[in-house]
Amino acid sequence: MTSTPEKTTATTPALPRYGQMLGPEAKGILVLDEFTIDPAAARKEQHRFRDGMAAVALTMRRIAALRIVIAIVAIGNLPLFLLSSGWWIYGVSLTLVVAVHAAVTWLNRHEPRLKQRSALELHKHRESSANYRKVRDAVKYMIDTPARMNEHLYLELLAAKRVALNLAHGTVALLDTSDDSAWKVRIVRELPAAA
Repeated sequence: MTSTPEKTTATTPALPRYGQMLGPEAKGILVLDEFTIDPAAARKEQHRFRDGMAAVALTMRRIAALRIVIAIVAIGNLPLFLLSSGWWIYGVSLTLVVAVHAAVTWLNRHEPRLKQRSALELHKHRESSANYRKVRDAVKYMIDTPARMNEHLYLELLAAKRVALNLAHGTVALLDTSDDSAWKVRIVRELPAAA
């Protein structure tokens, strides 16, 4: 009785997804990760992320401007008090001191809430974006620099199509937009040529 050869394809382990060498024409580029993102969603997210970042920056500028106005009023109260005479100046100065104190107290109490509200909108955009999460996770787990993955890096990738993620190791994110149904992102490492 002859034994039939068993199929080994079912037990053969799959090739690793990462660490594939490209062809000789690529001149030593190591692919660390490769995935696709949705072009339509990416185009919409460019505006949403920019609007969210602008809202955060606007909130910070308004808080800084309010603090400057409070400081000017507080400093302007002293010469007003010293260079004027009459009983009414005491009332004006006292009113200004109380107003400055109330404004500073209100700002100290509400500033974290104002910052958090504007940052929360940006966080919602970030977490609702599947494209952003894909790029963030690829950067986080493949080159271990999660702090570099933020809205600026994501927008830079969509705009420039090539972003240096880690200059010391030659790690680069490449965006291929040739297929308009699914854009391909590759995290690659450019290996130095042997001398």
